[in-house]
Amino acid sequence: MAMIGKLNHHWRVSSRREFFTRAGSGLAGLALGAMVGEAATRRDPLALKPSHHAPKAKSVIWLFMEGGPSHIDLFDPKPKLNEMHGKPMPVSFGRPITAMGTAGNSLMGSPRTWKHYGQSGLWVSDWYPHIAQHVDDLAVIRSCWANGLNHVGSVCQMNTGDILAGRPSLGAWVTYGLGSANRNLPTFVVLMDDKEVLGGPKNWSAGFLPASYQGTQFRQGNEPILHLKSPEGVTRERQRSKLDFLRQLNERYADDKQEDTELEARIESYELAYKMQAEAPEVVDLTRESEATKKLYGLDDPDTAAFGTNCLLARRLVERGVRFVELYCGSGSGWDAHSNIEANHGKWCRVSDKPVAGLLADLKARGLLQDTLVVWGGEFGRTPFNEKGDGRDHNPWGFTTFMAGGGVKGGQTIGATDEIGLRAVERPAHVHDIHASMLHLLGLDHIRLTYMHNGRAERPTIVGGELIHELWS
Repeated sequence: MAMIGKLNHHWRVSSRREFFTRAGSGLAGLALGAMVGEAATRRDPLALKPSHHAPKAKSVIWLFMEGGPSHIDLFDPKPKLNEMHGKPMPVSFGRPITAMGTAGNSLMGSPRTWKHYGQSGLWVSDWYPHIAQHVDDLAVIRSCWANGLNHVGSVCQMNTGDILAGRPSLGAWVTYGLGSANRNLPTFVVLMDDKEVLGGPKNWSAGFLPASYQGTQFRQGNEPILHLKSPEGVTRERQRSKLDFLRQLNERYADDKQEDTELEARIESYELAYKMQAEAPEVVDLTRESEATKKLYGLDDPDTAAFGTNCLLARRLVERGVRFVELYCGSGSGWDAHSNIEANHGKWCRVSDKPVAGLLADLKARGLLQDTLVVWGGEFGRTPFNEKGDGRDHNPWGFTTFMAGGGVKGGQTIGATDEIGLRAVERPAHVHDIHASMLHLLGLDHIRLTYMHNGRAERPTIVGGELIHELWS
């Protein structure tokens, strides 16, 4: 009653009935505002939109190490774990339920050699010697945690915020929130290596958002975007005329089908494909790059050429206004080292180390790193106890992600796991916190970024998400 009294005084209402009437009207106004905004979005879903606050980053390059890289073998050294190698895990750490039921197995130390690097003195293992040269640009979050135990759900959560399929991916939310900065290219691009990502397109889906916001998958090889070229003999004017006529027919059919966003997306895709015919071939033509640049990304080495090509392509895309580029390394859970982690991680670290370092160096040299948020990480980490004697199980309770550029304060570690690297114990950062912080750096408030779905104002972090202020303050 005291609160109602204060509000009554502020609103100058004379009765409880008037208070609830005005409150109801206010809620209705909010809903109407959301519907008006979404109607405008339907008219031009990719129109440029203002950010909620001044952005520190213009674009994101997300380096997704699918399968779960081992934080305790890469960025989070654990001397105590090495001391306890071969011993049972003390009960004081608790016994988690693991994907493969390995929590009762003995502890397994890391055989890696560790060094301090840069002026900041951050620890990096000998598996990542090239990335180690860039630690002063990295903010290493050692206390990440998630909810899933298995790959499909965990990859889904890292992309969409939920282990269950159906929600929009973070790239789709960014596209919805900011619109396109280059109408001749997709706003959200997905690059994979030679296998399919577990869970497939749901990881870059628009979910319940209009389908126009979903990611566009580029393929490997000499033709990343299929069917861009017009058939021989078809001039650009004739192609334009055909598309204009097709749009008229589609729009006439769509007039009474306002809720069919798939149809709307199909209309938009025809238009985008036409525009891409002029600009996309130049973007994916890496012959325009110098030999020194290609070598920087590892294009001269069979081990690094594929991922290096994707990293270089990512730079070319953000250089031209693409907002969100997601690169998968180890598609199909390549980093999933249930056995022989030496061979598994040895391979994938070799594949990713030089290209990621090359990307960081190239972005910085071109003045792009300050506007580009680079994110590295997987869907979870790996356990401190062994599986099959020489492997590690899935660990969603404590793992590492790093960020660089885009307003991030480099040369620091944020949070910590326990003495054996099992759980986040200092400054835990949930997936929703990571997403909220990425959006904040792009100028978007994860609470204000909403979309009405089934009568509820949905947002990217569902009902969670706290900013990791240490990233930029």
